[in-house]
Amino acid sequence: MSTADLLSIEPLELKFPFELRKQISCALQLSNKTDNYVAFKVKTTNPKKYCVRPNTGVVLPRSTCDVIVTMQAQKEAPPDMQCRDKFLLQSVKVNDGASAKDITAEMFNKEAGYVVEECKLRVVYVPPPQPPSPVREGSEEGSPPRASASDNGHANAAEFAAAAKQFSEGLEAQDKSFEVKLNSVFSVSLCAAAYARFILICLVLCR
Repeated sequence: MSTADLLSIEPLELKFPFELRKQISCALQLSNKTDNYVAFKVKTTNPKKYCVRPNTGVVLPRSTCDVIVTMQAQKEAPPDMQCRDKFLLQSVKVNDGASAKDITAEMFNKEAGYVVEECKLRVVYVPPPQPPSPVREGSEEGSPPRASASDNGHANAAEFAAAAKQFSEGLEAQDKSFEVKLNSVFSVSLCAAAYARFILICLVLCR
């Protein structure tokens, strides 16, 4: 911030997020901390490239004024992204009650005896802001996205079908095992009955 006696200027560098073929604006704030009316005028070394609104005006006592500097769309980037354009802000004390229509070029003429303060401002190109990377809703950085409700439904149905199939196969295996055991018992019973009948016949014949 400038510490001039008449106007304080913020910032002292005009920073433009440079983008090709796009108008870019930067704001200056002029603060009058005195009890006087102060007139100002903004000049630039490249007037065709910039639009300054307002380029002249009066800052009332204990008040502020915003100045918007707009850089016209550029067709090519400067080498090394360095800008040599400069701005000069002149300020001078004027009569109480003065307005912008009362400002004349003569007021900023030091040779005419006016006490003119000057502050030089330089232009700086900065990289444009990057858009935030998209993040899928319901997911956290570094972790896979969570499955949707429909995905969960399909997964649960598949798991249920697999479990039902496994349970059914288990029942079939148990039934087959029980059938084998039953057949074995039945076969043993038949053998025992036949053997008993054979013994009985032998006893009868021996008599």
